[in-house]
Amino acid sequence: MNKRIAAMNKKISPSNRASISIFERLESEVRSYIRSFPVLFDRGLGSTLIDAGGREYLDFFAGAGALNYGHNNPAFKKPVLEYIERDGIVHGLDLATSAKKAFIEAFERYILKPRGLNYKLQFTGPTGTNAVEAALKLARIVTHRSNIVAFANSFHGVSVGSLSATGNKKYRSAAGYPLANVTSLPYDGYLGPSVDTLDYFEKLLNDPSSGLDIPAAVILEVVQGEGGIYPASFQWLQRLRDLTKRHGILMIIDDIQAGVGRTGKFFSFEAAEIVPDIVTLSKSLSGIGTPMSLVLLKPELDVWSPGAHSGTFRGNNLAFVAGHAALETYWADSKFEEEIARKSAILAEELKSIANDFPNPGLSVRGRGLMYGLVFQKDHSLPVQISREALRRGLVIETCGGQNEVLKFLCALTIAEADLRRGLSIVRDSISAVKNTMANASPKRLHGSER
Repeated sequence: MNKRIAAMNKKISPSNRASISIFERLESEVRSYIRSFPVLFDRGLGSTLIDAGGREYLDFFAGAGALNYGHNNPAFKKPVLEYIERDGIVHGLDLATSAKKAFIEAFERYILKPRGLNYKLQFTGPTGTNAVEAALKLARIVTHRSNIVAFANSFHGVSVGSLSATGNKKYRSAAGYPLANVTSLPYDGYLGPSVDTLDYFEKLLNDPSSGLDIPAAVILEVVQGEGGIYPASFQWLQRLRDLTKRHGILMIIDDIQAGVGRTGKFFSFEAAEIVPDIVTLSKSLSGIGTPMSLVLLKPELDVWSPGAHSGTFRGNNLAFVAGHAALETYWADSKFEEEIARKSAILAEELKSIANDFPNPGLSVRGRGLMYGLVFQKDHSLPVQISREALRRGLVIETCGGQNEVLKFLCALTIAEADLRRGLSIVRDSISAVKNTMANASPKRLHGSER
């Protein structure tokens, strides 16, 4: 255990240290979130987590985006329990089941048809990276090209194909050998607000001496999550879509975290009025947090031979049942989108107020929908400290970005307005507490950061 983790654990209460000691003793050092949230959680309801001792925590983490509808949403829990009670098929590979049929019908009725989208559905293994792997493999098969273009600060998963398209050095270095066949280019805003990074990409594509062969596909997140909450502008996305069409490059949108309503509409790309060739979905697609992943592909791209891409757990019928209920409950009309928009306005306004009230850490705000980041530009150590202080005050909130410089707001889309405001109040108080601690511990350091 390194010194940083040891120092963090000293601040954990003795009861919590005892309750999680078996994880420290027996679970691999690869464990991650438990280090940020060293609590033995026992129950969850809506936007509330409850530990084994009965203490409640407000959840601004939402399973890293897998719980857009909150914990144990009663609209989904009841049909799942009824399905189990009647001995419904749980594991089904890619067999036809009534649960899968109902999900596909609901997805077509509530998602595809209202948006005029013509996609076929491919159910992959249960995690997001499985969907990304399938999408990359398919793009290479269709185009007979090997290279993929991805973007700085991207995150697409940690299996090797997905990891090749992921930017973060921490994840990439864990591959154990060199990653290849992906060219990383600057994302929108990467070189500052005055530079359109697609000028560079277009130059590479048009210059036969650039060294960049026409890639099979471009893969991107419309709002980068793990990389630090970077939203691409609609104009940039539209230009990228035009470039890919003109050069015969497939566009893959990774909507695993930014989709399923997280950025305001069901798909993150809707507001930009573009239609990608391939879309990957996972996380909140199942509604209740059970594993499920899906690749949407234009019909002409469906060149798979039977069984060419497989997976034992590509038929999680409990996920189909809950996912079906989620679509019927929240996406049958526009009311849920309107609710997200209203809460998004509250979140953005309050975060801007916090940034204005605490100018010394160099705060800024970026995001879309209910996917926002509070960026600490001057002192990158602050978000981790604030997250830790917030946990002590009863709020679970994570950090993101290449240096953990962003406090990441990823509350459930169904959160009550009162809980949203209460969580933001805890964040404000936590920032104050951390600043006061730093001022008392090192006045010179604080003075330097203020300059």
